[in-house]
Amino acid sequence: MKTATVLFENNSFIREVNDDNLDFVDLDLVLGFGARDLLSDQKIFNELKNKFPSSELVLCSSAGEIYQNEVLDNTISLTAIKFSSTQIKTCEVDIADFQNSFLAGSSLIKKFDQEHLKLVLVLSDGGKVNGSELVNGMNAVKKEEVLIVGGLAGDAAKFEKTLVGLNETPQQGKIIAIGFYGAKLLVSHGSLGGWESFGLERIVTKSESNVLYEIDGKNVLDLYKIYLGKYAEELPGSALLFPLSIKIDGVDEPVVRTILSIDESNQTMTFAGDVPKGSKVRFMKANFDRLIDAASQAAACCLELNSFSPKLALLISCVGRKLILGSRIDEEVEAVSEIFGDKTTISGFYSYGEISPLKPYGECILHNQTMTITCINEID
Repeated sequence: MKTATVLFENNSFIREVNDDNLDFVDLDLVLGFGARDLLSDQKIFNELKNKFPSSELVLCSSAGEIYQNEVLDNTISLTAIKFSSTQIKTCEVDIADFQNSFLAGSSLIKKFDQEHLKLVLVLSDGGKVNGSELVNGMNAVKKEEVLIVGGLAGDAAKFEKTLVGLNETPQQGKIIAIGFYGAKLLVSHGSLGGWESFGLERIVTKSESNVLYEIDGKNVLDLYKIYLGKYAEELPGSALLFPLSIKIDGVDEPVVRTILSIDESNQTMTFAGDVPKGSKVRFMKANFDRLIDAASQAAACCLELNSFSPKLALLISCVGRKLILGSRIDEEVEAVSEIFGDKTTISGFYSYGEISPLKPYGECILHNQTMTITCINEID
């Protein structure tokens, strides 16, 4: 397995790390994470396709790009991959073609022959798709031994629209999956948050899917505004500072849910995943050091699952972490790099939701506010 990274900024390819001497005309896969305005530009897409003419080109809008040890904005971070024996297959669906996100997720996975399928990387629209339903649909049809990871596309902190594309200019509503087949492929994963719960445990008393109306019989938007205090005028972005910890029936550990949008007229809040009626919730807050420690621990979890030195570490972190850490955001990527060492290519993006199992190689779950890492290598 060989990798290279390329950074696109200010209408040109400004950086390149290609220690493996990859021929960009002969690649298997290129992953590109970038600012929405750049990815929607047909001229820029043509430049990307000209640079990587024969590979599968998968593009996903982000709330920040991870390039090596840096977190950047208004760029496109590209990772080129050539495998020695692993085979890949790409598939896509459009949420507009389905009644709900569950059916979109199950249809997507059904497109793969799951014999010898080891890993599926999913990159989904982050605004039109319900991430919880998406992963439930994928889990319903996948074989037990298939690992599914990925994330929801981002749009900085604007929450206007997100884009995903497979070999074409990215669009809204797309969900793309990359299947990896091969006996020599090694994979591992880790996902941790580092957030602290506070206040009383409360009950969701009215919700529909990922739209939350009431907690403890009180309007959720009013309740959030009380907790936000001076930040209430900056909704919905400021709600990223106070996500919800949710206990859901059938899931051992609490999961975190972050807000996508608010509706002042209906007094509701829409989250990146389901907030079921009757579930128990607590507000959460951030501690800088704990967030960075969690990123380091997520990397350590990858090595505990599989002690190989990863060739590629794909990092999908949450936009909420980026807003909290601010100028310290590079520290969580640097913490991951310190665990893996300088022989590991690090790439990724800041998302509106992360997809990864809670338990080793278990069913995938939608997370928010986590650092989620997937490690890939091939044995010789």
